[in-house]
Amino acid sequence: MALRVLFIGGNGIISSAASARGVQRGDELTLLNRGRSTTRPPVVGARQLIGDAHDAASIAAAVGDQTFDVVANFRAFSAEQVAADIDFFEGRCAQYVFVSSASAYQKPVMTLPITESTPLRNPYWQYSRDKIAAEDLLMAAYRDRGFPATIVRPSHTYDATLVPILGGWTAIDRVRRGLPIIVHGDGTSLWTLTHTRDFAVAFAGLLGNDRAIGEAFQITSDEVLTWNHITALLARAAGAEPQTLHVASEAIARELPDEGPGLLGDKAHSVMFDNRKVRSLVPEYRAVIPFWRGAREIVEWHDADPSRRVVDGELDAAFDRLVARYSA
Repeated sequence: MALRVLFIGGNGIISSAASARGVQRGDELTLLNRGRSTTRPPVVGARQLIGDAHDAASIAAAVGDQTFDVVANFRAFSAEQVAADIDFFEGRCAQYVFVSSASAYQKPVMTLPITESTPLRNPYWQYSRDKIAAEDLLMAAYRDRGFPATIVRPSHTYDATLVPILGGWTAIDRVRRGLPIIVHGDGTSLWTLTHTRDFAVAFAGLLGNDRAIGEAFQITSDEVLTWNHITALLARAAGAEPQTLHVASEAIARELPDEGPGLLGDKAHSVMFDNRKVRSLVPEYRAVIPFWRGAREIVEWHDADPSRRVVDGELDAAFDRLVARYSA
């Protein structure tokens, strides 16, 4: 039986693949977003509503009196946004899915692998603390009055448009020019990258599932790589061998303050995840796209259009400063 599903978002890295998966399995999918994305083509088969996910009044005006089996918000980043969603969608949906983040888990992580019962605490990154606050609000609403909440925690999820290393395409451009690129720490910390098409399989399997109500699920790949290996796979996909310079995460954060919270609050820490809980509800879920294949997709997508190969001059200069300072 087809589900009536509303995605707030729907054309981002994570949500676009989830949208395609929903249409593929026959859901009656409606997407609410600003309709401005030029990176990804529209999802064929989905209905479009125009609204601002950060504006509760805009969401209310776009949705009107419609009801849904599932509402999933990919664009909620604060407890205030989630509180507004609870007020508006209570009684209008049978399941509300909040897309949180695996960065909410305690940092540093005390025990691996990470499970859904790993404590939530991140003193380094406000983004993660806001996600935790939103989760707390949802679980209170579920406990107090049965609001049908499900929480999903993706980790570092990517598609062809995202270069998942420090510097993005600027780093790949440096590799091709034979320049050193920066890798945080000694490059041996463990990390998990999940292709968005894999994520979509597990995500779609949770929608409309009564057993998912009141629960949190992490959805990641089971592949665990070091940052040195991730960097090498991307460089080789770009046709080069990387010259890497290892720099302490704290030093990178001082030179690149915008990168600091996400680095110190997430990527600098080793992670691996136990996905048995989501598989208990979605037994068909297996992450089947290894990163060596994903790395090739990333480079091929960028090489297909020169306008995609954007080099950030300020970032490139900052990398040069780090190389000059720490290469000895």
